Amino acid sequence: MDEQIGIVTRGINNIYAVVPLDDVSRLATARTYSCRIKGKVLQDVDDVYNPLAVGDQVLFNVHQGDEGMILKRLERRNSFERWNAKRGTNQTLVANMDLAICVTSTDDPPFRPRFIDRAIVCAHDMPLMIVLNKCDLMLTEEQNERFQLYASLGYDTFAMSAFDGKGIEALHALLRGKTVAMIGQSGVGKSTLVNALLGGPDVQKTGDISNKFHRGRHTTNHALMLPADGFNIVDTPGMRELLIPHEDPHLIAETFPEFRKYADKCSYQPCLHDHEPGCSVKEQVEAGSIHPDRYESYLRMIASVEDRPESWESDRR
Repeated sequence: MDEQIGIVTRGINNIYAVVPLDDVSRLATARTYSCRIKGKVLQDVDDVYNPLAVGDQVLFNVHQGDEGMILKRLERRNSFERWNAKRGTNQTLVANMDLAICVTSTDDPPFRPRFIDRAIVCAHDMPLMIVLNKCDLMLTEEQNERFQLYASLGYDTFAMSAFDGKGIEALHALLRGKTVAMIGQSGVGKSTLVNALLGGPDVQKTGDISNKFHRGRHTTNHALMLPADGFNIVDTPGMRELLIPHEDPHLIAETFPEFRKYADKCSYQPCLHDHEPGCSVKEQVEAGSIHPDRYESYLRMIASVEDRPESWESDRR
């Protein structure tokens, strides 16, 4: 049996759809193999919620028709991970993306900059664009200031409506030639946006907003790579919350670009920019050079990591 390199385009119940690497650029017509992990335990992958995610490159072989066995996961160049509290471990949503798009909305559900902050932390070495959907609904002055802040920090931002043809066309042009993951809260219009980019209203199911909780009902229950005109797009399940991966809290500060030019001036090294005396980052917050809500968002993230049980204490696995 010949070994091949392929890309995972979907995974459900430990069965993975795999497309040969050379065929990914023509995903709509590519032959797809239904694969399981050989031996049920993936080589060199331990202590994770899911050993494979959409976008992973794998070594596999075909043993019968369109069925095959995954032998190994190849090294990832990036990933988008979150903490899965139920299992007490990290969960990878997508891997090896050219771009992650964090979709947010002006209202219904409301604009949540701290969700965006956490998405930035969850994107390990993955470029991230912030797309503000439903921009026909006005942001408050405070919300607009917070959205504009991301552009000033160097992040690509894009405001649009999924029902605006010109906005869809402009976003489509930005994504050409890329493999892109769509990340967002439930109800922000992510699947509607995916449908518009794919050129049809019925590609991914969409749902109404829950009036009781002012949040969206889940309409995408697993990540799926779909072919668009000139690029591939991965729709991921909408999230009501996004917890950052369990890791060294010092690494979180490195994802805040506004901290970087001040961090090496802190009296203590490495500095968590929390309770330490002589912290240059805290001084800049007080001076108004660093946005106070971004700093509060950071403090909440490091607290969430420090409050989690160690692996030997957790009974959730």
